Amino acid sequence: MKTGAVSLSEQSVRFNDPGETARFGLIALATDLTSERDLYRQLPHDKVAIHVTRVAFENPTTPENLRRMTPRLSEAASLLAPSGPLKAICYSCTAASIVIGDETVRAAIAEGAGDVPVVTPAGAALMAFSALDAQRIAVLTPYTVETSEPLAAYFTARGLGISQFRCLGLEDDRDMARVSNQSIVDAALDADTPDAEAIFLSCTGMPSVNVIAEIEQRAGKPVVSSNQASAWAMARIAGFELHRPTEFGRLFSCSLPARTLGDAA
Repeated sequence: MKTGAVSLSEQSVRFNDPGETARFGLIALATDLTSERDLYRQLPHDKVAIHVTRVAFENPTTPENLRRMTPRLSEAASLLAPSGPLKAICYSCTAASIVIGDETVRAAIAEGAGDVPVVTPAGAALMAFSALDAQRIAVLTPYTVETSEPLAAYFTARGLGISQFRCLGLEDDRDMARVSNQSIVDAALDADTPDAEAIFLSCTGMPSVNVIAEIEQRAGKPVVSSNQASAWAMARIAGFELHRPTEFGRLFSCSLPARTLGDAA
């Protein structure tokens, strides 16, 4: 059967201005079920594109297994380089960014993707607490005690007081992604104390952004989550200063702080 002849269109091709879209890179764990959805929900999605690469990870979520991702970060970041100029790259794992170290993460990503601002959930949370003027926090994680302890040490070493720290004892980040809204609300309120100035919900896998507004309303104080802090930092780095969605908490009313808790004087 004959097909019709193919010819070039006589219409000229026009391209959109590349500056119309703010492009971000996201390095997600192979087992991450939450980060992509959460970031798109919180960023101005009509102006944003998120380019995702994955890094191999094996459960259980222990400090040892998290550190094993270190040599894989540069290769994962290199897959983002063809996306063109990026506003920032987010390494979406709170516990890993802490046990590997923010500076080590940034150096590994720079090796693969060049000089691009790097957002880690832990570093973004520190900026969030500075922006909210919160120096004493209550903390909830879905991790085991072993995996939670480095997080407590990370924050206290940078000058934050921890009024109470609760963890849910989960070992598999795929289970963390299935924790119900009500469970997060109940556990966060249980972790809260009267002297805490903010509540931190750690873990990019736990779907905490669903309930930030409810917890803030019931606790009467700001709530910061890993994915919320990352999205807020990414938005501000990209210049979206007026992007202030109310459903994701008080943090989005804040600008990036000039200095972050733990910075040298």
